[in-house]
Amino acid sequence: MLKYLPGFVKGVLVIVILATQTLMWVPFIIVAAFFKYLLPFSVTRHFCNSILNKIVICWMGINNGVFRAFYRTEWEIRGVGKLDVREWYLLLPNHQSGADIFALQMAFCKKIPPLKFFLKRELIWVPVFGFIWKVLDFPFMKRYSRETLLKKPHLKGKDLEKTRKACEKFRGLPVAIINFVEGTRFRPEKQRKQQSPYRHLLKPKAGGIAFVLGAMGGQLHRILDITLVYPDGVVSLWQFFCGKARKIVIQVRDLPVASELIGDYFNDMKFKEGFQRWLNELWALKDKEIEKILLAESGQGMGSE
Repeated sequence: MLKYLPGFVKGVLVIVILATQTLMWVPFIIVAAFFKYLLPFSVTRHFCNSILNKIVICWMGINNGVFRAFYRTEWEIRGVGKLDVREWYLLLPNHQSGADIFALQMAFCKKIPPLKFFLKRELIWVPVFGFIWKVLDFPFMKRYSRETLLKKPHLKGKDLEKTRKACEKFRGLPVAIINFVEGTRFRPEKQRKQQSPYRHLLKPKAGGIAFVLGAMGGQLHRILDITLVYPDGVVSLWQFFCGKARKIVIQVRDLPVASELIGDYFNDMKFKEGFQRWLNELWALKDKEIEKILLAESGQGMGSE
């Protein structure tokens, strides 16, 4: 019955439910945080982090249950059969919509560790969420601008070192880091402005991923190349909440973390060129895959008419 509610009513109800259940978990997070920081022993931290991860998994599971109850969206998720919650991952999805993060939750809940983002250091001051992100060990990244480094050369390499230290807490508990390497959502006007060589993608920004791989070193076991496609047209976050996404395709390709991908991106020009070449080739394959999926879906649509 919920699936047949008007779109606007659906959207409002879903937002209220998601907000309510998010606030419901805050007291439990505060209690876990209290013991985590009051008793900063490795055993206590590991236990509290395990509890916090379970909270995140429950939160994602409820979100997914709400989406299944309210929406008639067809989810086609490929390539997640061999994933493991005990391994460390770096996720590289293309970025289409504000709904992407919920699509990724639907694809990976209970298949890999809870999803985390690298966040700008300034975001730690965001009310409530800054506290939650810190307690959940979202890594905060401090990057120095080129101008700052010219004025204060002694800071060179400090940003990477601080990020490495922030990542040390992941050694005992598996993690899945998401990096939207395009930096922003795909829009045709952005594609034209950038003169992107890809039909369905913006140019990838190599520095961020190289920074993550350099900071986390051998901790990451695998890279997941994720292709997100909305065959009937990209929906906004509000349209997604209103149930306007008829079908979402998520294709996952499992890649090794090769030793060639770990190096000094900002000072080693040879490594930088090789890393950019690897990422551009990855993005070219992703662009072709999106085109293939869209053509296949278009053919199915014509065949059903």
